Amino acid sequence: MRRLWLLFAQTVTVGLALWFIVATLKPQWLSSLPRDGRAHVASSVVPMQESASAPPAHSSYREAARRAMPAVVNIYTSKTARQQPNSPFLDDPFFRRFFGERQREQEKQVSLGSGVIVSPDGFVLTNNHVVEAADEIEIALSDGRKVSGKLVGTDPETDLAVVKINLKDLPAITLANLDQSRVGDVVLAIGNPFGVGQTVTMGIVSALGRNHLGINTFENFIQTDAAINPGNSGGALIDTNGNLLGINTAIYSRSGGSLGIGFAIPVTTVKTVMESIIKTGQVVRGWIGVEPQDLTPELAESFGTGKRNGTIIAGILRGGPADRGGMRPGDILTAIDGKPVKDTTDMLNAVAQLAPGSRAKLTVLRKNEEATLDVTVGTRPRKRPETVE
Repeated sequence: MRRLWLLFAQTVTVGLALWFIVATLKPQWLSSLPRDGRAHVASSVVPMQESASAPPAHSSYREAARRAMPAVVNIYTSKTARQQPNSPFLDDPFFRRFFGERQREQEKQVSLGSGVIVSPDGFVLTNNHVVEAADEIEIALSDGRKVSGKLVGTDPETDLAVVKINLKDLPAITLANLDQSRVGDVVLAIGNPFGVGQTVTMGIVSALGRNHLGINTFENFIQTDAAINPGNSGGALIDTNGNLLGINTAIYSRSGGSLGIGFAIPVTTVKTVMESIIKTGQVVRGWIGVEPQDLTPELAESFGTGKRNGTIIAGILRGGPADRGGMRPGDILTAIDGKPVKDTTDMLNAVAQLAPGSRAKLTVLRKNEEATLDVTVGTRPRKRPETVE
């Protein structure tokens, strides 16, 4: 009896040892056995696959790009180069055969840019420098169609232009509400950089209201680090809903390529200029005929004033609106129609928004005494010396 008990104990011990080894090294062997002790053939494992109709991940901006890309076009412009004197060798049929075609090709210069469809009726917005002095304008749509464009009007002082194409029911972009934009918002830039084809780049709003850059007369740029390169000019800067925030117009670069500092004309300026060009073919702005200068702390001290806001009237156009209204060189313009003037840029924008022919009350500081001048606003000349407002 003792031998049987010893044999049983040894058998149990070995069994437990084997179970421990299997459970430690090959636990899947145990899990494959059902609880009822019967073995079953393991079924094949089918991996889960994302549905084709599944919504995009939160980090994707493909829906914004999908909405805006059809409204962004490529613009090809050409202009006839200045004619060069014909070479006497071209009179020879042999030389004309090899050099004549080359000369004709050089008679036209071609440039490339981008544009944005802002109306289903065929109005396309772009930069003035893209279409400036062009003899021919060709618009290439995102669906592959190409059509000639006609220049409606330009505004060199904001570097904007409107082109019309004879197509209907076009995919027009939606204008965004810039008041809701903040520094740090994600933005996308769409255009045709270097002629490689329509391209989307991503960045953020780096700054709002950039000015004093010397790019345009009227500056209120959106700064972004979204890659903008040659060929992107006139393209769209959009928000994450696919709405137009601005028109890409310039970059800061030492190499000609993107360094992460790009500038776009904001949609607030775009809307005003676009509507004026479509309606009248040009932009009409107010003008008072002065040469403004920023009021620096040093100049404020030399004038003996504690004012830090405003602009100094360094010069006045004789016979101009300001001259007729009694303004004098050395006056410090502090307010227009009761609204404070911060600096020269603020003054230029405020005067430009005044309707020509209307009367404006200009508040000036003259020898530390405040005075109010009644000035009849004139029409800003299309071409003027850069130093005269």
